Amino acid sequence: MKELTEKELINKAEAYCSSVERCPSDMEMKLKGWGASPEVTAAVMSHLFKEKYLDTIRFCRAYVRDKYRFNQWGRVKIAQSLRIKGLSSDEINAGLEEIDEDEYCGILNRLLTQKQKSIKASSDYERDTKLIRFAVGRGFTVQEVMRFIKSDIQL
Repeated sequence: MKELTEKELINKAEAYCSSVERCPSDMEMKLKGWGASPEVTAAVMSHLFKEKYLDTIRFCRAYVRDKYRFNQWGRVKIAQSLRIKGLSSDEINAGLEEIDEDEYCGILNRLLTQKQKSIKASSDYERDTKLIRFAVGRGFTVQEVMRFIKSDIQL
């Protein structure tokens, strides 16, 4: 494979970032995969930020919206996933502000209602324990789950 020039890498990176919101750390890995040297990678990344192809806050907001709406993840799992991508706490918190509280509670309620139908438990305590374990695995906090279990909303 021939080595790409900085201009070719910029064009390729711009096209890559234009299709979907990209995380800066993912973009750096992609550039390394394309054979860019550390100096060229830094120059291309600087260009992408300057021209607004990359924006960490915008990425966080889009990521949070997608994960809680489509994957039905809780705040904890979303924040952990963003931390793994190397984003700062401020950026993560800005993204988590995108969560619509009513929609978030509705998602948790639907998840618990669906899961409760498939749980086989000999007591309410065992059922509640299984529901908590399930929801915590999805990234919801124990407090959020307990709020629904205690109120027995449609459970």
